[in-house]
Amino acid sequence: MSAPLRRAVVDLDAYRANLDLVRSWMEPVELMAIMKADAYGHGLDAIALTAVDAGIRWIGVLTVPAALRLRSIGVGEDVRLFTWQHDPGLDFRDAIDSAVDLGVSNVAELQRVVDAVDHRPARVHLGVDSGLHRDGATVGEWPALVEAARDAQRAGRIEVVAAYTHLAESSDADDAAAVAHFDAMVEQAEDLGLDIRWEHVAASLAGLERKEFRKDMVRMGANLFGIPGADGVAAADLGLTQVMTLTASVAKTKRVPVGTGVSYDYTYRTDAETTLALVPVGYADGVPRAAQGRVEVTINGTRYPIAGRVAMDQFLVDVGDDDVRVGDPVTLFGPGEDGEQSVLEWGRALDTIGEEIVCRIGGRVQRTYEGHSGEGRVGAYLRGERA
Repeated sequence: MSAPLRRAVVDLDAYRANLDLVRSWMEPVELMAIMKADAYGHGLDAIALTAVDAGIRWIGVLTVPAALRLRSIGVGEDVRLFTWQHDPGLDFRDAIDSAVDLGVSNVAELQRVVDAVDHRPARVHLGVDSGLHRDGATVGEWPALVEAARDAQRAGRIEVVAAYTHLAESSDADDAAAVAHFDAMVEQAEDLGLDIRWEHVAASLAGLERKEFRKDMVRMGANLFGIPGADGVAAADLGLTQVMTLTASVAKTKRVPVGTGVSYDYTYRTDAETTLALVPVGYADGVPRAAQGRVEVTINGTRYPIAGRVAMDQFLVDVGDDDVRVGDPVTLFGPGEDGEQSVLEWGRALDTIGEEIVCRIGGRVQRTYEGHSGEGRVGAYLRGERA
């Protein structure tokens, strides 16, 4: 039987094993499983429910709509959902009523949260800009934010859950300076009469490599998907397994003579009579146009480089005289257990990181789930049952 035209196979057993392993490394610190960008392209619903079944009690999903999506599929209030990037026009009422934790970085944003409070206080994490400059309050903004949060908490409008920041991970010295800055901001908040109960500063790389930065909780994303962020470190080096395998099937083959130009601009020409195999995955599906000649795909156990420009909907592979036929499965990347390239290898070849590769995989690529599918809430969800 031939494989589907294009498919991302997500191994939920691998995700759960990675989760259990990373959690054991972080103990006794709390672990927040980060699932932004549709769980790094793996599919938010199934990944989140797998994590909940595994006992995870903190999930980070970037936006309020994503958090509300998880509440709607049965992720209960015993699981804390942390969001930190908010539409300027967002009405926070549904988030507050659904017990979503809200990252807040300035007084105006905090006031919008306070104004949306109805019958229960909002859960707020105060963001500190420690040098990454994407989010968080600056030194000049922090005192006013703390005082406003203190007053709102005393009035019963909010619950200040934590202070948080994100490190630039530029160097050990830069990160140490950033954490020292964060610590000083927390101390200032306490001097202003605001008790900070929780602190979280470290994400995947810093959480893995800098134990002293773990504070009360570590936000862990890429490692849980088997994509280590450390330079030169493969998933297997850490005992992790890549969760996603991207596959397709050969859609067409044709025999062409020597000197045949292939795909747009004829940037590749055959050096002998050969067979070209068409793989129906293109840059609209997340395969970078620059992948020509830089990454290899696996057909029937043999690796072949992409020949010619990657087009919107397909690319070609020069398979020589090998017996490759329509319907043969193609593995673009996977855990590497069968000799295929990994996401990490794709990232290195394309001068980027593995997270970008998996996040690029588009909506035309069908997500299918293996492992864990018969168990707990995720099994019920994948069978079409609802809580």
